[in-house]
Amino acid sequence: MRKFTALLLFFSAGAFLPFFSLASEKNPENSRRPEAIIISINGSSEEVSGKNLDEWFEANPELYRRKGQSSEIFNTGFCPQARHYCDFVLPLKEAGNVSIRNVESVRDDKIKLFLNDLARRTDKDPIDAKFQVEEGRVAVFSLSENGSRLEIEESFREIKKSLGNFEKLRTEEQTLEISLISQAIKPQVSSSEVDNLGISELVGEGKSNFRGSPKNRIHNIRVATSRFNGVLIRPGEEFSFVEILGEVDGEHGYLPELVIKHDKTEPEFGGGICQVSTTVFRAAIYSGLKITARRNHAYPVQYYNPQGLDATVYIPRPDLRFINNTSGHILIQTVIEGTELIFRFYGFAGGRTVEIDGPKVLERNPDGSMKTVFTQRVLDKNEI
Repeated sequence: MRKFTALLLFFSAGAFLPFFSLASEKNPENSRRPEAIIISINGSSEEVSGKNLDEWFEANPELYRRKGQSSEIFNTGFCPQARHYCDFVLPLKEAGNVSIRNVESVRDDKIKLFLNDLARRTDKDPIDAKFQVEEGRVAVFSLSENGSRLEIEESFREIKKSLGNFEKLRTEEQTLEISLISQAIKPQVSSSEVDNLGISELVGEGKSNFRGSPKNRIHNIRVATSRFNGVLIRPGEEFSFVEILGEVDGEHGYLPELVIKHDKTEPEFGGGICQVSTTVFRAAIYSGLKITARRNHAYPVQYYNPQGLDATVYIPRPDLRFINNTSGHILIQTVIEGTELIFRFYGFAGGRTVEIDGPKVLERNPDGSMKTVFTQRVLDKNEI
């Protein structure tokens, strides 16, 4: 038998029923999730896979009072409110009717994992425009393209907001469409900048001859050279040969050939690339650019005559680096005429001239090595 005390005078069913929120009349079989989710990004759409959708939601068992109906559980100890409420307001039978339902909660961590994976699949780097010199004028031969980046935090909030609205509205439509947020990334050099680059003349050029090279070496020279044609160097920018060259292996089109490594000649992918770096170095020297990193070969190689104006490179170092110290962009143009490799640097010289003295051989050693020297003198228009 229940014991009633004077406290009964201070309670009424009408005062408490609005607060009995757990006694929901919703169908326990209802789910918070839509049957399908379609996400849109950058004009394309895809459906979230069933596996990902299952991971987004977590089902947790919950007791609730089944008002006005009998249930599979009769538990007089269950009370979703203060104990006094069930003791003084609810009839014993009604208070004891308890059922179990699965309440789904959204897994924030799983949604963020999904978005990070989506970003890896959909993010695009911008592509700079490529230019070439035609009949003395600079023209576009490869258009620029905007890149894009998925805004993960903003897209996460959009997904949570859409799931919340879906739960509230409960329409017959079971497919939820969500537009994610992405940001456009502009290229550093756009196609429209062709007239604003300050390119008006040949600043300098470098040449080398690979006569007598084996077939694989010639192939590698052509592949590496193609990486640099049309490259723009901004005013004040430091050029890195290794960064522009990229990966050197069979997947990127190179063949095995002899390279100088640790003072020895060994076969390796990309043999012959130093023909290209040497020619770039000579173009930079004759353009009056400031060299910031350069290493010569361990011993003389016939392909790099005259000796002393060569530059060896290897991934990731040594590298060939120099700074564009002119007032305008420099456009690199490459050409192979027979066995002669030519790099031409177009830009704006601004009236300055470059004088190269050398290279001169200072010392020859029995092992074939030698010591050479050359000087570069850059004169602006006021010093000429």
